[in-house]
Amino acid sequence: MQIKVGARTDLGRVRSNNEDSFKLVPELNLFILSDGMGGEAHGEVASNLAVEAIAAHCLEGGQKPDLPYLVDPRAELNEKTNRLASAVQLANKMIYESAQKHAAQRGMGATVVAIWINDQRLSVAHVGDSRVYLLRSGEFQQITDDHSLVAEQVRRGILTKEQAESSDMQSVLIRALGIEPEVQVDADEHLLMEGDILVLCSDGLSRMVSDLEIASTLLSRTGMQSTADRLIELANEYGGEDNVSVVLVRVEPRPEALLVRVWRWLNEPLQPTTSAGGN
Repeated sequence: MQIKVGARTDLGRVRSNNEDSFKLVPELNLFILSDGMGGEAHGEVASNLAVEAIAAHCLEGGQKPDLPYLVDPRAELNEKTNRLASAVQLANKMIYESAQKHAAQRGMGATVVAIWINDQRLSVAHVGDSRVYLLRSGEFQQITDDHSLVAEQVRRGILTKEQAESSDMQSVLIRALGIEPEVQVDADEHLLMEGDILVLCSDGLSRMVSDLEIASTLLSRTGMQSTADRLIELANEYGGEDNVSVVLVRVEPRPEALLVRVWRWLNEPLQPTTSAGGN
């Protein structure tokens, strides 16, 4: 499976430092994005620890199949998805332990989203309110659940989605890396199709740019890097109230599939045509 990738992180228009991090591991088709929190408590340290720990654990797991998991493997998930969930748990452990050792880091934490592509199988693991979206055949949907207070209130029917989007409590998380010794990791799998586009983003994008405009931007452009750049520009045009990061991954049609389509087109029988003014 061939993929094209575009990625960018930006300070935004308000913050004085960038607490977002992302890491691309193309040899594994592994992509990770994290939004740190803690400000003076080194949110950028937390997000960098997260992406590096996840990448290292997945790389090591590929070299050592018997590498222990940090979470109990779920029977319904494949090895890579369980490994990815284990990697996120490791990231939580490293952030938590670092904060316990260094007083200046107390209170730091991070969100994280990570995807791992293996053939047509997509593994997703996440904690927090950074998101993964999927654009398929013109349909755009979020495939992760926000671990935020307002999202939980929407799920329980306490708030409408519109009320949540205007709430002052949007940034309050109910789950994040580094706050407790262990964290509940959401992990899932999806089948991928040719032409799918995956969007990993921090809330600096999703809170500033609507889902509709993100989707229309993806549909109106072809290059993944130029599209990532444009999404960052939009977030900043709308205020840039937070650091903003995005990773775009597009599943390319296989060369043999394109050849089959061309062969079929060349061998289709010509259909007779008639003119409107014929006898």
